[in-house]
Amino acid sequence: MAVAQDTSSQSSAADNTTDAITVQQLALLRRDIRSIKKQLIAANLTLTDSEATKFWQVYEEYSAETGKINDTRTAIIKEYSDEYGTLTDDQADNLIRRWLDTDIEQTKLRQRYVAIFRRVLPGKKAATFFQLDRRISTMIDVQLTSQLPLAQSQD
Repeated sequence: MAVAQDTSSQSSAADNTTDAITVQQLALLRRDIRSIKKQLIAANLTLTDSEATKFWQVYEEYSAETGKINDTRTAIIKEYSDEYGTLTDDQADNLIRRWLDTDIEQTKLRQRYVAIFRRVLPGKKAATFFQLDRRISTMIDVQLTSQLPLAQSQD
């Protein structure tokens, strides 16, 4: 099953409504999270006007790239929830490997953006941004993953 594949057309009409609401709710939640994340960064990262202008431009680019990784994570979570009751060992292995690949992608993205943020911010402010980014992302991950049932064997 492809990550971006829409399987809702294979469901009944009632399931399509449920899936559409779930996808819509997830989209709203992600938009709210992005907004809150930006507010938390703004409240905890003291920037001069000149720094702010440059920083927020780079941040928007970084955020867009992070969003692409989160799109993949969202698709993996949806696939996991769709397959949960019938998940095979191979499917579970595939899903966790793909999830871990998104962790690697996010780390590589952060590493690449350290130099980019350093061009627009002094070292301590850039470090503060990455601390905030990491803390907020960790809190979101904990909240999200704590809502997922464990993929335990039904043996």
